[in-house]
Amino acid sequence: MFRISGPGLMVLVTAFVVAVIFAANQNDVVGWVVAIIAGFWLALACFVVFSIQKAAKKAGAKLTEAQNAFTGRGRYATADQGGTRVVAERSQADEVRDLKLDHSFKIVQVQIRVVEEERAKGAAANQDTINRALETIEITATNARDMIKSSGGSGEPVAGTIID
Repeated sequence: MFRISGPGLMVLVTAFVVAVIFAANQNDVVGWVVAIIAGFWLALACFVVFSIQKAAKKAGAKLTEAQNAFTGRGRYATADQGGTRVVAERSQADEVRDLKLDHSFKIVQVQIRVVEEERAKGAAANQDTINRALETIEITATNARDMIKSSGGSGEPVAGTIID
């Protein structure tokens, strides 16, 4: 409080105290008018300072609440009203599986390029090369499907009906 309002409030308090002392010593109307005006300004300054402090505390609390909600530590993270929650940590096995899947997709892309190049040759295309590329795509796709886990977390391969 005193970092923000210390010097200003001290000047107003000093002016009020001096005005009250002079008014009491002189016992005249002008002294008491000055004392009342100084008291009014002192009260106004205190009201402003304390209002700003209260608003700053509320804003700080709202900011902290928003940060906690964003990071998943706030009251919203425990309820189902939003927030960020960690559902599952990625393990080293997940990283390896993702690398293997990435490699499988690259193999499929290379084999597709081989098939396209052979098809572009027209009648001179080597059907054995095309058949080997298609067989490689089939094997790679089968292996990649076996690496994908089901959403239940049981580690079983994905099962279900494919709808085109």
